[in-house]
Amino acid sequence: MERKDFETWLDNISVTFLSLTDLQKNETLDHLISLSGAVQLRHLSNNLETLLKRDFLKLLPLELSFYLLKWLDPQTLLTCCLVSKQWNKVISACTEVWQTACKNLGWQIDDSVQDALHWKKVYLKAILRMKQLEDHEAFETSSLIGHSARVYALYYKDGLLCTGSDDLSAKLWDVSTGQCVYGIQTHTCAAVKFDEQKLVTGSFDNTVACWEWSSGARTQHFRGHTGAVFSVDYNDELDILVSGSADFTVKVWALSAGTCLNTLTGHTEWVTKVVLQKCKVKSLLHSPGDYILLSADKYEIKIWPIGREINCKCLKTLSVSEERSICLQPRLHFDGKYIVCSSALGLYQWDFASYDILRVIKTPEIANLALLGFGDTFALLFDNRYLYIMDLRTESLISRWPLPEYRKSKRGSSFLAGEASWLNGLDGHNDTGLVFATSMPDHSIHLVLWKEHG
Repeated sequence: MERKDFETWLDNISVTFLSLTDLQKNETLDHLISLSGAVQLRHLSNNLETLLKRDFLKLLPLELSFYLLKWLDPQTLLTCCLVSKQWNKVISACTEVWQTACKNLGWQIDDSVQDALHWKKVYLKAILRMKQLEDHEAFETSSLIGHSARVYALYYKDGLLCTGSDDLSAKLWDVSTGQCVYGIQTHTCAAVKFDEQKLVTGSFDNTVACWEWSSGARTQHFRGHTGAVFSVDYNDELDILVSGSADFTVKVWALSAGTCLNTLTGHTEWVTKVVLQKCKVKSLLHSPGDYILLSADKYEIKIWPIGREINCKCLKTLSVSEERSICLQPRLHFDGKYIVCSSALGLYQWDFASYDILRVIKTPEIANLALLGFGDTFALLFDNRYLYIMDLRTESLISRWPLPEYRKSKRGSSFLAGEASWLNGLDGHNDTGLVFATSMPDHSIHLVLWKEHG
């Protein structure tokens, strides 16, 4: 048949075919198939697959595609990205899906960043870091060597670690390089805190001293305690220094003058921790912006207003057992909104506005764990053998890291947490630097640090 005649015949057949019912169309196709040879059947087979498939991601409006994608888990979405360039483009552009996936992993989300491809990359980075934590491969260790006697006091700030030792010296270390920045002669150190210009030390000789880093000179000496000083804190804006001692008292000092402004009594055990912190919530007893002093002993946490009144009254006393039979771990977390402390009964969190217990985490795994750091998403805990990370949303331990035989301290002064911002959620940038430091029996300092991303 000539081409022109064939086209005319095909047009007539097509018009007739379109006028048939569905049943008649099916019978017509069945008859034509029965008359076809191998070449026609192969041609039909090859074309049917393309005709029957519908790329819904390509055909649907973008908003509907995003709605459907939200029902898939991230791993499935990553597999779907391999289907075609078009699928990869659509899936990668679904910002909400990748932000939600990051949040579920404990990642901080900056909603101002709307670049969808950015969030897919963040998720890939997040899943790698969480896999490293799960496989105990997220950290690495190093040591600081320089002291010649036991190190009893540690304090960390902005990449610098201060160590106070029985060798009558204090050293300031750059954690990233392991280099000693300053080394000065002091008294025996039971507690240390520092800034760029000065070092404040609490000592087993019952005194507190202030030292100048650059010259090593002692610029102030605070005398008055009758027992070892186990904890110190200060605030330059208030010109106040506070100290907790084995004599069961807390003293408030004028930082610049060195005079004692107040002695707070009421503790019946060694005061092993004092914290000076600005309040962030309102209650009947304090307002946002007020400075608050917390002091802790073996059984109780006391809350004091910071003022220069002689007859300062304790605002509240917190404990985990009325009969004072359950000991508190020596580490104390206070961020102006919540107070957190661990004990043999579990991890306790108090609301600072009401002083009510908000939460008690009582899982078998943490019965003997001590608190190091506490945030919105994660908590850092440890025992004699391991360092642990807990996901506070599920109250489950998601990672652990082996620790050497470190020097034990009932007061909690010989170990500390490093960088703390990641406890509120990782973001791909804050998982760097120091995680944990502790003094060792050989007088060195053992460091646990975040490993760089692979």
